[in-house]
Amino acid sequence: MTAHQVAGLLDRATRPDFDAWRRHIVRLGGCINPVHLVGRSVLVDTVTGEALHQVGKDGPDGRLMTACGNRRATVCPTCSRVYRADTYQLIRAGLTGGKNVPTEVDAYPRVFATLTAPGFGPVHTRRERNSRPLACRPRPAGERCRHGAAVGCHLRHAEHDARLGEPLCARCYDYAGAVLWQAQAGELWHRFTLELRRELARIVGLSRTDFANSARLSYAKVAEYQRRGLVHFHAVIRLDGPEGPEVGPPAWATTDLLSAAVPQAVVRVRVLAVGSDVVGRRLLRFGPQVDVRPVTSADIGGLSSAAVAAYIAKYATKGAESAGAVDRRIYRSADLAELPVRDHTLRMIGTCWWLGGLEPFEPLRLRRWAHMLGYRGHFSTKSRRYSTTLTALRDARTEHRAEEQRQRLGLTDRSTALVGDWRYAGRGYTAEAALIAASLREGSGGHDA
Repeated sequence: MTAHQVAGLLDRATRPDFDAWRRHIVRLGGCINPVHLVGRSVLVDTVTGEALHQVGKDGPDGRLMTACGNRRATVCPTCSRVYRADTYQLIRAGLTGGKNVPTEVDAYPRVFATLTAPGFGPVHTRRERNSRPLACRPRPAGERCRHGAAVGCHLRHAEHDARLGEPLCARCYDYAGAVLWQAQAGELWHRFTLELRRELARIVGLSRTDFANSARLSYAKVAEYQRRGLVHFHAVIRLDGPEGPEVGPPAWATTDLLSAAVPQAVVRVRVLAVGSDVVGRRLLRFGPQVDVRPVTSADIGGLSSAAVAAYIAKYATKGAESAGAVDRRIYRSADLAELPVRDHTLRMIGTCWWLGGLEPFEPLRLRRWAHMLGYRGHFSTKSRRYSTTLTALRDARTEHRAEEQRQRLGLTDRSTALVGDWRYAGRGYTAEAALIAASLREGSGGHDA
């Protein structure tokens, strides 16, 4: 808080429009970087064509401010909480029903699966047994790699040790392979869904066509960055009837069947990395650690629907910054020298930049995604029939607010439509408005809940 901000706020408080000005800011809930729009909207009676109410000119300085809507907690804690809540509702609807999903899905076969990245070189890690920390990588004393670095580590790392995720030898670590795996992780996931359908059909003795005519695979997933800078995929996978959740799956479709098929499908996934002529042939695959657990309606014998939905929603608001990267694009090679990141992260970003400048890697757009350590997929995705959509949830919220406005205006008995014309006019707050927004964030905790 500066003297300039305080003086501006005191001056604004003396104006007759102060209450209206403050309401517009409070309505944003503390959004970090709101969008400014100029224009107007008119609430029109759809029967008579009469203009009933106009929005636009009554905003602060003749502008309408809307929340930025950014999903990442490090960019805007306020908007990320909304995104997180929407994701929770989307995931849980696919597990328990609601939001136009039948409640019968609560009895369908469902698992929560975690697919990991493979190793590209030994890194410092924290291991535990019975809640007691173990040595990082116990190896014979004096044993070294071809570059002269120790191949073992006998430290018991603390939970927030800065060395976690760092390679024991950066020269041994396959940075090109790690970046290419990251860039093609989305393709690996797509291949996995195909292989899972094939494996399920093989187990029950059906052709692929017959399987498609009797069952459908639905899923929702989220990507989570590890400390070594590579993503895990956490996914809810469900078996439906052939047309989706409206019809139950066939009798042979069980949770045990689905649990057994996932690991078998994972080991069959292979993707040839782009640019083999430049960096050598690499056959990309998932890591050997595959975790599959049943999802239950109660927290008995598996994970509860609520716990799974909360877990996925949590990671839907995080990005590569959780692995020590940056939350903004990199536009020039000179910027790499000024990035406030650890050595391992900088090497991954630098590898993205170097490979991204070579013609064979152009399809991967590695420089565009260097700040994401090469990962260029969506952080949360779902199959078409898994459940509702984020757009539908936002539309429902918009309609709810519109109904509240109709009630305030006494127009609930009339058929109305909102007709508007808006254009972009900037972003952010004035100095005094920033004080109001900051107080709202502090009042709500100021962090991703």
